[in-house]
Amino acid sequence: MSVTRDQPTLVKPSGYAELAQEVRRLGLLRHRPGFYAGLLVANLAALAAVVAAMVLLSGSWWLLAIAAGFSVVSTQLAFFGHDTGHRQVTRRRGRSRLLGLAHANLLSGLSYGWWVDKHNAHHAHPNDVESDPDVHPGVLVFDLGSAAERRGAAAWLTRHQAWLFFPLLLLEAVSLHVASVRALLRPGVCNRAFELGLIAVHFFAYAALLITTMSWPQAIAFVAIHKGLLGLYLGCSFAPNHKGMPMMSTQQSEDPLLRQVLTTRNVRGGPVVDVVLGGLNYQIEHHLFPSMPRPNLRRAQPVVQRFCEKYGVTYEETSAYASYRQVLRHLREVGDQLRACPAPAEL
Repeated sequence: MSVTRDQPTLVKPSGYAELAQEVRRLGLLRHRPGFYAGLLVANLAALAAVVAAMVLLSGSWWLLAIAAGFSVVSTQLAFFGHDTGHRQVTRRRGRSRLLGLAHANLLSGLSYGWWVDKHNAHHAHPNDVESDPDVHPGVLVFDLGSAAERRGAAAWLTRHQAWLFFPLLLLEAVSLHVASVRALLRPGVCNRAFELGLIAVHFFAYAALLITTMSWPQAIAFVAIHKGLLGLYLGCSFAPNHKGMPMMSTQQSEDPLLRQVLTTRNVRGGPVVDVVLGGLNYQIEHHLFPSMPRPNLRRAQPVVQRFCEKYGVTYEETSAYASYRQVLRHLREVGDQLRACPAPAEL
């Protein structure tokens, strides 16, 4: 991850323990069962409404409008699964896993075990090209060193990745499905046969719903809209959080507060943004306290911001529009470097 602006020079201990003590004193880590119970009921009711609408509109091209709504419901279910993975919903391991498997594998067609391992690695080493799987070089490249190694079609993608960013997000949902199944076919994920079984049930039910409510042309269009908008929504929710943020010195990375705050960006907004982004707009607070329930993040935000000001730690907060501009600018800068220094022709 290349640096897009001057890095803070602070390397002295930032007092994370002091901040954590203040957060606990304010009760911001306390469980919020009422909020999550209400959210669970609302999400399941929305899912039931989508399925009922598909049955009522069987054979109609209006089903394509339902596909767009279905993508929103699917994303909100994914947000709930994210909170479950961090034990925000319940502190009990068994209940968290049960809810996680239900939301990830059964309702979303994703591997809960694979995602938790991957996401925990991201939280432990945000924006670390070596350790953070979210910034490992793939279709997109976020650091200059990896870009310099690209050749052929991969180099062309990198040179044009800023323009391709949003179109590529339309494939993100399908990519997550494929990555989940591939991970479960390899050793490493606990209870992977059970997880594969739940994913199979998900896709069987999804296919059955399509077959019984629409024609083949309608089904193809429905899947394209549903999965495309789902990937776009998920990508637009996660991309502003870290992409284009700086790396740190070794001394800074050793401090828990600096490691999380300097690599993370908040998205400014009110209650509507909180719902639309599933609380991920408070990414700094979430990274500092991953188990903090979603409704408490808004209350923690001014506490963390004042603490960062006290210690001279850069606290990045911007609008959604500005965050996407920064992400695209960073992707373009990486591609520009590749255009300026093209790879030598292979003999």
